[in-house]
Amino acid sequence: MKVALYCRLSEEDKDKINPSDVSESIQNQRALLEGYALANNWQIYDVYSDDDWSGLDADRPDWNRLLKDAEAGKFDTIICKSQSRFTRDMEAVEKYIHKKFIEWGIRFIGLVDNADTSNKGNKKQRQIIGLTNEWYCEDVSDNVKAAFDVKRKSGKFIGSFAAFGYIKDPNDNNKLIVDEEAAKIVRQIYDWYLEGFGIQRITHELNKRQIPNPTIYKKRSGSNYKKTVDNNSLWNRTTVKRILQNPLYAGHMAQGKIKKVSYKSKKFVTIPKDEWIVVKNTHEPIVKESVFLEVQRRFKLRQRSTCEGQAHIFATKVKCLDCRSTMEKGTTSKDKGKYSFLRCKLYLKTPKENKMCTSHYIRLDTLEEVVTNKIKEYINNYLDEDNAVNILKIESEANNKVKSLEKEFDKTDMYLEEQTQLLKSLYIDKVKGIISEEMFVSLNSEFNKRKEFCEQKKKNIEKQIEEISNKANDIGEWTKTVKKYRDFDKLTHTMVNELIDFIEIGEKNKITGEQVVKIHWLF
Repeated sequence: MKVALYCRLSEEDKDKINPSDVSESIQNQRALLEGYALANNWQIYDVYSDDDWSGLDADRPDWNRLLKDAEAGKFDTIICKSQSRFTRDMEAVEKYIHKKFIEWGIRFIGLVDNADTSNKGNKKQRQIIGLTNEWYCEDVSDNVKAAFDVKRKSGKFIGSFAAFGYIKDPNDNNKLIVDEEAAKIVRQIYDWYLEGFGIQRITHELNKRQIPNPTIYKKRSGSNYKKTVDNNSLWNRTTVKRILQNPLYAGHMAQGKIKKVSYKSKKFVTIPKDEWIVVKNTHEPIVKESVFLEVQRRFKLRQRSTCEGQAHIFATKVKCLDCRSTMEKGTTSKDKGKYSFLRCKLYLKTPKENKMCTSHYIRLDTLEEVVTNKIKEYINNYLDEDNAVNILKIESEANNKVKSLEKEFDKTDMYLEEQTQLLKSLYIDKVKGIISEEMFVSLNSEFNKRKEFCEQKKKNIEKQIEEISNKANDIGEWTKTVKKYRDFDKLTHTMVNELIDFIEIGEKNKITGEQVVKIHWLF
């Protein structure tokens, strides 16, 4: 009789192998099967072996070669160490072991679980084995998912490969550290977007500069990245958009974005953004939180670029003073030349005969001149001597307040420790019979109330310290930003982003020609 031997080992099996196993290793499986065939004087046609493949996977290369040769009638019998080595999928058990193999005249033998299709009374046992194997896979899948969710919720990275801009920490595979070379590209993408570049323009710039896309970069960096790629290192709009919307770059771990349809399927489905598992401040950010939030704000408002691929410097920041609608850009070409202007969006969208607002028309170059003058005035006022003294006073008061709160925190903590020690003494007195059980219960109840009050007080103090410290830091950062632009010549997109929250435009007075331009600063 001519036989085929099939061996399989999955990554999970490898974790279980130890020197005492009558082992699952490919070598030991093969030795067992060869010994069995030779003991029965059967001729071995070929040995088929799949290393690092799941028993549920129908894409196993040697498994498919085995099936092809079986259908061609190249052997009479298939021998495996167990039925689970052949497959853990109940559908495959029924399709091949109980149907196709019978049609092809193939006998199937699983040595250690006594699966044998030559024994008709053995079929129910084989089906029970098949169900048990599949249930095992389902249980393993559920356990793995649960373990992964625990890691995700604790902010640990569980992906095979870090996102572009990061690498896994060599000392901790669940932690990300910045890959500075790639991080520079990420920062440039964010900077371009805040300068008004559209996604298509950013994609074009990256490709024009021949910057390798994330997939090619991983390959060239020596990562064992298995995704099929060609030599095309071009970026695309989807990749750029994902980078701009991923909270990972602001230092927040965002995982659970996709999931498998089932443990038996390779198909993945996308999870809604509000169901992602996001853990704040888990690793070093590549871009500032304020930068990331500004980019998301613009996405939400659908920042649009011009035909040159760049939005105007006030994009998404200019609103109608009366209806609060975003002002939309228009361009005209007249005798005096081509120029751009802004008009109320609500005015543009409503019918001519039933306008819900007025145009609030303002030329862009006029707005730029007004805002430039207002910024210069603001900077001069902010940095004058009186204000500088006031800022120092605020910072000093903040430091004193923090020190006072820290003392109060330590005092509360000490009181709590004293009360804890007192309760321990009371417990000993109760055990010795010095005080009654009723008295101890009463005192313990009072202690728990005081403890709860003190714990809440400590939390409140910590919150106050954090708020005061953040405010002081904000003042310091804002002062640096303002000083940076003290002697600026030309208004830029970056300046607008760093200094201005939004601008409101009033309707121009037809008699006086006056028009309100109200700037809301970020600080």
